[in-house]
Amino acid sequence: MEAEIIVPQDPAEKLNRLRQGVFLALAAAFLLLPLFCPPLRNHAPGIAVICGVIFSVAWGNPFEAITTRLTSPLLGAAIVGMGFGMNLNQVLRAGAQGIVYTCAGIALGLGLGVWLGKKLGLPKHTLYLISVGTSICGGSAIAAATPVLKAKAHDIAIASAVVFTLNAVALLVFPAVGHALGMSQYQFGCWSALGIHDTSSVVGAAMSYGQEALEVGTTVKLARALWIIPVTLFLSMFVADTAPGEKRKIQFRVPWFIPGFLIASALVTWVPATAEAGRFLKEFSTCLMILTLFLIGANLNRAKLRELGLRPVIHGVVLWIILAGIWCAAIHFGIVR
Repeated sequence: MEAEIIVPQDPAEKLNRLRQGVFLALAAAFLLLPLFCPPLRNHAPGIAVICGVIFSVAWGNPFEAITTRLTSPLLGAAIVGMGFGMNLNQVLRAGAQGIVYTCAGIALGLGLGVWLGKKLGLPKHTLYLISVGTSICGGSAIAAATPVLKAKAHDIAIASAVVFTLNAVALLVFPAVGHALGMSQYQFGCWSALGIHDTSSVVGAAMSYGQEALEVGTTVKLARALWIIPVTLFLSMFVADTAPGEKRKIQFRVPWFIPGFLIASALVTWVPATAEAGRFLKEFSTCLMILTLFLIGANLNRAKLRELGLRPVIHGVVLWIILAGIWCAAIHFGIVR
């Protein structure tokens, strides 16, 4: 009778499996608990991104290659799903009301961002990517501007890390400031849409503030995101580098979740039979957004924090504080209604 050979398990492999199990358990909790316990949704967005950041920085993201690829489509799917809970007429009205403020804010953000970046001596591509990400819609704007500017991987990584870090801060700071100033649901929705970089963080902050804030913030933010088109056209015509004799190519990208959101909203507005399914999809998409925020937080690792450097951080923080402060004051004192 042959003796059974027992191979000792590698301690590193055992630790990695434990890390994977804890990560998957947290991800499942952020997806399912808000679905079965709606009161948790008010605090879940901020807790999700903080847990993701702490887990990744302290222990490392065991699925980083997967979560990096998943966050963008999951974010888009969650935004489209939220469209099933909104009336298209109200969406268009909210977007139209914020278009003047959005245009002014983007022009101010780009102008101030480029000026400040040059004063700090930042590389051209880095300062433009941070300025575009801050002024329009964070990672989506950076992704759209990257091929136009022909930016290098290092520039993209720095700009994305700066913008993402400030998004994580905004998830916690904005609701606290809104409550301290006594902002109404509508006021906070406008401020979050105009003052926070990324769509996911706007939705997360507004979600924790209230349902009306969520609806206003989402619609105004998506209207702001449409400015990716004229801004990338401007960059391709006047900013992008060209080789001697090379003609400038006009390029732009439209995030797919914007038309998807409008189509979903149109369905529940004009086809009453879809209302019941729309309510479920809207509820589920809220939980999907919370899961996405956890994964986004988990994508911020120690290496990304180390490569930031001081000048890009100063650029992003100063630009963000100025723009968010201007919008906060304008809304608080009734200049923006």
